[in-house]
Amino acid sequence: MKAIILAAGRGERLRPLTDSTPKPLLAAHGKPLIEYHIQRLARAGVRQLVINTSWLGEKIEAYVGDGSRFGVEVLWSREPQPLETGGGIRRALPLLGRDPFLVVNSDIWTDYPLEKLVAQDWSAEQDAHLVLVPNPPHHQQGDFTLDAAGVVRHPQHSAATLTFSGISIMWPEIFALHQSGSEKFPLRDVLSGSIDAGFVNGERYDGSWWDIGTVGRLQALNTLLKAR
Repeated sequence: MKAIILAAGRGERLRPLTDSTPKPLLAAHGKPLIEYHIQRLARAGVRQLVINTSWLGEKIEAYVGDGSRFGVEVLWSREPQPLETGGGIRRALPLLGRDPFLVVNSDIWTDYPLEKLVAQDWSAEQDAHLVLVPNPPHHQQGDFTLDAAGVVRHPQHSAATLTFSGISIMWPEIFALHQSGSEKFPLRDVLSGSIDAGFVNGERYDGSWWDIGTVGRLQALNTLLKAR
């Protein structure tokens, strides 16, 4: 299975740190965030991965190189301007191939066992599989609900919600279904119609998961990892 790490974002809420350092290279306990993901993907059995870049992308490429020191082959999808999550993945599709692939946001930290996704048989007809987590304090409204059959739904009135973790399995065909007048669009727009049709399933993960969206949360993660 191939994987893509989404690493093109500007990281506005992490400024001034991201004025000179791209968000994926910000360090948590002395190690860049993107390095945690590459190492976890390699341990899970991924041997070829794509990284999309834009803001200060040359610094990410200089650090990661061809991936050989991590035991993987890295292919680069370069964006002159960030295309958001959905647009970035669609631009990278020629590098990802025709089979379902694993997606990981670079601005998270988690101990989710990626090997569980890599080893699973994804031959069933569906459009996506999402890993959902309990809503963090900064996103209490959540993103989706998960029914008893493991099907992802849009939030219903009074239904308990969960937050999208930034980890998923995607079928390339889902991007052909999405019509957009712009190259730039979020992944949520791609998923919307498939969720309506019941073609997106998911799972809940209750382990450690951090969205590194602000300087405060990066500092809190550093404190946690140093204490381990």
